[in-house]
Amino acid sequence: MESSSAEYRGVHLKYLPTIHHKYFDTIAHTFVSTLHIAWNQAWNRAWNRAWNRGYDVLLFCNAANAIFTWIPRVLGMPVALNVDGLERNRKKWNRLAKTWYRISERLATWMPNAVVTDAESIAEYYRTRYHRSSEMIPYGAELGPLGTATALDKLGLQPRKYFLYVSRMEPENNALLVRQSFERIATPFQLALIGDAPYAADYIRQVRDTSDQRVVLPGAIYGEGYKELGSHCFAYVHATEVGGTHPALIEAMGRGALTLYLNTPENAEVAGGAAIPFTYSNLSEVMERVLAMSEDEREAWRERAMERVRSRYSWEAVTTSYERLFERLACI
Repeated sequence: MESSSAEYRGVHLKYLPTIHHKYFDTIAHTFVSTLHIAWNQAWNRAWNRAWNRGYDVLLFCNAANAIFTWIPRVLGMPVALNVDGLERNRKKWNRLAKTWYRISERLATWMPNAVVTDAESIAEYYRTRYHRSSEMIPYGAELGPLGTATALDKLGLQPRKYFLYVSRMEPENNALLVRQSFERIATPFQLALIGDAPYAADYIRQVRDTSDQRVVLPGAIYGEGYKELGSHCFAYVHATEVGGTHPALIEAMGRGALTLYLNTPENAEVAGGAAIPFTYSNLSEVMERVLAMSEDEREAWRERAMERVRSRYSWEAVTTSYERLFERLACI
């Protein structure tokens, strides 16, 4: 089995192959990774390597991978599974994929030792539908804006003069809705649509099909550039309709962005009154409303957004929750 290794801040990373296909990428990579773990564990036991403790606890991600969690459990390794959101609701999946996710949801309730959800609404779904409790551990985000603005210069953007959207360019993330809503308002401000997706070429073509010179579509941007864009936007527009706690939403709020969000239960849970909701039909009106606000009112929203992240979505709190979970599982 061909693989490569690296290290990041004392953490040993192992890169394993997969099948780069819309329907097989996730489960193929997890299957190969699970076999790699099982082989290492069996090898250590066969040679009685007491000095090598092997794997104390394993964390799997995505409900679709629930079917593989029994393998390490049979070999004596406790497993936690972060089910992510309700992935079967994504429009990109065909009927077979949706069925796989529905079956995987049920498998997730008994195959791993522990289930992790990233939002209270997802935890409530598993309690109500499957009568299974979970560990609710959200994502974390950094606090405060960056002072640099190199990415803005490269894209021709001015601080506080652009709306920002960041997400995978897939239908349920509604980039097209954001672009069309923005094009209906009269403003000299720009719209930066940041993102890409490996299996959504047709949808991305629709998003890019515009003659509005105010719309900037550079593709995906990561690292410092992504952080700079969130730090200096006039407002951040979050339009995802599927999933639990979205990292991009709390990251924008953590940077102090004036945040607009599609009013779903999961997004509203994260916003907690510190961001402004919109619906599929009124995004243009909400954009016009924030443009008409006083600067003091906008700054108040930005402060509330940062405080929301500080109080609920700090990386310290997230790390502590995972450490406590792993310590408990390691004693099984």
